[in-house]
Amino acid sequence: MRVALLTREYPPEIYGGAGVHVEYLARELRRLVDLDVHCFGAPRPDATAHVANVALGEANAALRVLSVDVAMAAGIKDAELVHSHTWYANMGGHLAKLVYGIPHVMSAHSLEPMRPWKAEQLGGGYALSSWAERTAIEAADAVVAVSAGMRDDVLRTYPAVDPARVHVIHNGIDVDEYAPDPSTDVLEKYGVDPTKPYVLFVGRITRQKGVPYLLEAARQFADGAQLVLVAGSPDTPEIAAEVADLVAGLQQQRERVFWLKHMLPKVELIQLIGHAAVFVCPSIYEPLGIVNLEAMACETPVVATNTGGIPEVVVDGETGLLVPFEQGADGLPVSRQQFVNDIAARVNTVLADPVRGAEMGVRGRERVTTRFSWTRIAEETRDLYASLLPG
Repeated sequence: MRVALLTREYPPEIYGGAGVHVEYLARELRRLVDLDVHCFGAPRPDATAHVANVALGEANAALRVLSVDVAMAAGIKDAELVHSHTWYANMGGHLAKLVYGIPHVMSAHSLEPMRPWKAEQLGGGYALSSWAERTAIEAADAVVAVSAGMRDDVLRTYPAVDPARVHVIHNGIDVDEYAPDPSTDVLEKYGVDPTKPYVLFVGRITRQKGVPYLLEAARQFADGAQLVLVAGSPDTPEIAAEVADLVAGLQQQRERVFWLKHMLPKVELIQLIGHAAVFVCPSIYEPLGIVNLEAMACETPVVATNTGGIPEVVVDGETGLLVPFEQGADGLPVSRQQFVNDIAARVNTVLADPVRGAEMGVRGRERVTTRFSWTRIAEETRDLYASLLPG
């Protein structure tokens, strides 16, 4: 079975959960199918890389993305099936389906209509990205949703999609790689005190990830708790400035607030995750949340928003605590202050009982080890491919 996998992100250029998903899925799929990876960016030894048409240098970013999709579709050779990830590559998969008459599988890691704040980042390109996603998802032979919550979102957002074509295949985690690290050299390198509890956030600075709510909630965190933010790649100058102002204000109020703005090596990130008293995921939209799997694999209790696919990963009261969330029509919390208060209350609950927190961490690792392995996910994906091919 020869499969072309299309993606924006691929190692070493990974900045989000979809890229992490593709990295590990591709690794496992290579053992099961004849896989060709097509990605954006610089050349790689194990993938065919594509760049935007140079004539579009000053064009809207979404137009440049579509030019990469055209190049991807043109570069596919002899594939029996094409599998695209995120709107950035979905149109490439759709074009390949039309040109070569092969099945198109698309993985939905998020949905453009569920992220209206993207208009702030993309301008008119948001209408174009939404069109590309809708066109591809409605015509795809199969849609992979990374959670049952995501499947519900797909069917609600795109009612023209046949429910029989939408399949749930979760994200996964490599529990051999993501595991507790007893060393503390990374903490000391960044000035974090290993003897005192700290709250950790890891993610991009986007409206979706909810960093401002966490920073407001941190004003209420228990005295003595440290806060470590591993947060970069802001979507817009506006949210970058908002987060910078909130961090500065928090640092005036509290001691030991650390903001690491660069992408950390994975080995450093794993150590930081494993020593945290609590990992916080304040996302207001999260189809699944690989970061929560990473934290649980490192035996760290998680406080996360009760939205999207997060409750399929974090078991409230067992592997962490879920934060109630009521979403408005604009995608934002109906009550900002209530959401902030609820984040703070649950973080403080875990901080107040480190023994219970440690127990949650152990149960979290047990859960991801048995239910979220990449080997299992790749096999389910291969079986889906086979169901779409003749014979």
